[in-house]
Amino acid sequence: MLSSSLIRPGARIRTLAATALLGLLAVFLLPVTPADASAPLRQHAAGRGKFIGTALATGPLSNETQYRTIAATEFSQITAENAMKWDATEPSQGQFNFSGADAIVDFATQNNQQVHGHTLVWHSQTPSWVQNLGATAMRTAMQNHISQVAGRYADNPALVSWDVVNEVFDDNGNLRTSFWYNTLGQSYIADAFRAARAADPDARLCINDYNVEGINAKSTAMYNLVSSLRQQGVPVDCVGFQGHLAIQYGFPNDLQQNLQRFADLGVQVRITELDVRMQMPRDSAKDATQATYYRNVVNACLAVTACAGVTIWGFTDKYSWVPDTFSGQGAALIYNESYQQKPSYTAVHDALAGGTSTDTTPPTAPGPPAATNITASSATLTWTASTDSGGSGLAGYTVYREQGSTDPQLGQSSTASVTLTGLSANTQYQVYVRARDGAGNLSTPSATATFTTTTGGGGPGGPCTATGTVQTQWNNGYVVQPVTVTNTGTAPTNGWTVTFTLPAGHTVTGSWNATLTTSGQTVTAKSLGYNGTLATGASTSFGFQASRPGGNTQTPSGYTCSAP
Repeated sequence: MLSSSLIRPGARIRTLAATALLGLLAVFLLPVTPADASAPLRQHAAGRGKFIGTALATGPLSNETQYRTIAATEFSQITAENAMKWDATEPSQGQFNFSGADAIVDFATQNNQQVHGHTLVWHSQTPSWVQNLGATAMRTAMQNHISQVAGRYADNPALVSWDVVNEVFDDNGNLRTSFWYNTLGQSYIADAFRAARAADPDARLCINDYNVEGINAKSTAMYNLVSSLRQQGVPVDCVGFQGHLAIQYGFPNDLQQNLQRFADLGVQVRITELDVRMQMPRDSAKDATQATYYRNVVNACLAVTACAGVTIWGFTDKYSWVPDTFSGQGAALIYNESYQQKPSYTAVHDALAGGTSTDTTPPTAPGPPAATNITASSATLTWTASTDSGGSGLAGYTVYREQGSTDPQLGQSSTASVTLTGLSANTQYQVYVRARDGAGNLSTPSATATFTTTTGGGGPGGPCTATGTVQTQWNNGYVVQPVTVTNTGTAPTNGWTVTFTLPAGHTVTGSWNATLTTSGQTVTAKSLGYNGTLATGASTSFGFQASRPGGNTQTPSGYTCSAP
């Protein structure tokens, strides 16, 4: 049976679509058996009731056979990278150009693929003639654009969903002060969804944004908006999590939990623009970490019934947007510039094929760490790299503090060095390192090393304060954002530590911008490498989410801060 996540609301079968739909069903219903282990991504995804998608550029689609072949063979859904955006479809008022968009839809039809439309309303890549309109004219132009663009494909069975509005929040979780918001106010969001439903009653309508993969202020703002819109009867059918990740910034380990909380609102969820960039040049360790990130994303989607699938934002590094946008970064996709599959392709393939790795061989133990650049709150550790012969590749390292029965984690790294921050002044640390591979196997621990932090961090340091604000609450949980940390001393901080108390029965379920550890009901939050240094009077913030017994309305208390 075809998964309901692959069929748009209404599920009408149009007469003109019979042949294409039968072809689509034939592809999706191919059985995936052990004999099909080398089958393309789309076949394995169909076997799990999901789609696997990619974004396509019209240039190479028309000019490169290899590009077309991979796009057709490996993916069951495609998104136009640029050809359906406003500047491509309506560059001048009332003058529409659908050549690029039609090419995408025609390609999908020929290859039994779905199309996800991207995007109807966005603050970027929208012509200046739209941005300069007054309120009444702008609302009319928006409604007409949606009617013409979404309406053009309303009777085409290939196009099943749209990003109706894109990137409506800033990174702090406030509504973006775009020309849309400044001219029309928040109502433009609901108006856009209603216009899209009128243009194509059967398409699945999505809101899409970046940096909402983990539970944080921005994703919580998105959650609250979607909940509010649906309560008002606005036809928001799904939420897109773009997934532009980078190995140097860590993986959002609460991705699955975040997808599930949106799914619990009654919407479909999906990963819409996945790529995983790295600092160039590439090496095998970075490739292995990247592969782990791709695998983790696919597994998170597989674990959530309402997650329809994963779209990778392109597939070959040859045409990735990353190098032009992030200086010194790249290699973000699952094929290299020469169309060779990378370890990240294998990770996606194997996760879709069953998610079970045959690699049971752990990496070798790292060499003993050596500590340098020791201050009152930080130290740099280096060690001899591990090797991995199991086939899944070396994914990275975890540093632990030797502390008896429970050894807390102090840091992670994809390379054979790390700078630990948030340490306590004038304190002895005994540490060791374990390597991990792409299949999750852990090495035996390295030999331990001992170092002692200094008393003053090179300066007198100063006191700090911490204040927590409950941003949102529901029956059995809440989000505290921000917890504001302020340097109230006369010298810069070199790392900070905040402690607070959870009420009985409460548990931290996710956090951001700090490392949290819990002992009983006492929580300790330590700064990270990028937010530990605060000038006199300066502030930073972190946040966390917690669960609590139903009906319990208590929240954390007793925030205290210390800094060396």
